[in-house]
Amino acid sequence: MPEVIFTGEDGRLEGRFHPGRTRNAPIAIILHPHPQFGGTMNNPVVYNLYYTFVNRGFSVLRFNFRGVGRSQGSFNHGQGELSDAAAALDWVQAAHPEARACWIAGFSFGAWIGMQLLMRRPEVEGFLSIAAPASLYDFTFLAPCPSSGLFVHGEKDAVVPVASVHTLVEKLKTQKGIVIDQQIVKGANHFFDGKIDELMEVVNEYLDRRLPKTKKAADDAA
Repeated sequence: MPEVIFTGEDGRLEGRFHPGRTRNAPIAIILHPHPQFGGTMNNPVVYNLYYTFVNRGFSVLRFNFRGVGRSQGSFNHGQGELSDAAAALDWVQAAHPEARACWIAGFSFGAWIGMQLLMRRPEVEGFLSIAAPASLYDFTFLAPCPSSGLFVHGEKDAVVPVASVHTLVEKLKTQKGIVIDQQIVKGANHFFDGKIDELMEVVNEYLDRRLPKTKKAADDAA
């Protein structure tokens, strides 16, 4: 899990990168929660999402948004953080130009940023939005959502009510050509405290359905 530094719009960005086992390994970018409320690339949910894709043979990058850890710059209310995410994807794609696919996984604030990046990058074929802050930020830019993916929310989320995410998902489900899944983790709060194993079980079941070949590759490498 080598440390990496790459260039963003507002200076150097700090990350952790795990290259895939093959030249054309798919890419995954993992985006962390809100920088002003303790969100970093070492958040437990981000960490577990990172290794879920590593174990499936992806080239995976998680990184700190501007102003977090050793990343330069300062918080920019989403606009700058979206630029950081785009720079992260550019960096991985430059390192692995033969990558056959790309996924984005975001947690809370990172889910909002990830969905915006999804709209701008047609090569992204799948997403995971964990605790998407549908009641805190505007998601109307998803018109239409260009890729199929999964929303996961905690049943007892007191920060973002489950109903707000359900409304968003139901709207997205009306679009043709994509499949939007939603799963609720029973008893989980916004941060999945004590429920990360249950969260990752949901995530892995979904990825097993979407990425059966990578599951087999991970099993063979075990």
